[in-house]
Amino acid sequence: MDSDLISKKDLLQSAGISYGQLYRWKRKGLIPEEWFVRKSTFTGQETFFPREKALTRIDKIKSMQDEDASLDEIADAVSPDLGEVSMTIAEIGERGLVSAEALEIFSAEACDCEVPLVFGEVVSLSALDMLLKTGDVNLDEGRAVLRSLQENYPAFEGRPADLIFVRRMGLSTSLLVSSAAEVRFESSARVVARLNLADCAEALSTRIK
Repeated sequence: MDSDLISKKDLLQSAGISYGQLYRWKRKGLIPEEWFVRKSTFTGQETFFPREKALTRIDKIKSMQDEDASLDEIADAVSPDLGEVSMTIAEIGERGLVSAEALEIFSAEACDCEVPLVFGEVVSLSALDMLLKTGDVNLDEGRAVLRSLQENYPAFEGRPADLIFVRRMGLSTSLLVSSAAEVRFESSARVVARLNLADCAEALSTRIK
């Protein structure tokens, strides 16, 4: 079994919480729906969770509860509603949310750099920035990745999506898929990076608040 995943039974035991608590937190949006991963095992279908994310989130929830925070207050803290966020390129640069290289690529592709970007567009820019910083893409590839994000990310309408960047025989391409999707390529193709855009959004939200 994937070592990055933890079964529901082991999660409840490790975190010291009940089944009822877990699903109450899910209903309140404290534990994201996409973290409940259904997998086939020799005993049938079981639910697994991303180990590190789930345990860290539960620790935070329990800590805030110890400070007498309500579930609504905790939900605002761990899953802020950023749907109304809009920022210009200048504001993004001033706050240091992404690198100058990512901003330069966006500026070259944008029709009007004065038009504010909504949160999803800032997430796309942040994902591009991550790939540039790790060296997974060069500037030309970065332009193609940004176009792919701009064209396809809105179609997911808030559903969890992954950005996959692939190289094959000197050529590269990127695609967006559902986070739960298992994607296989021919043996000559190399998956250079797979970014969970929900993770990008969560990391970005803590810097915007």
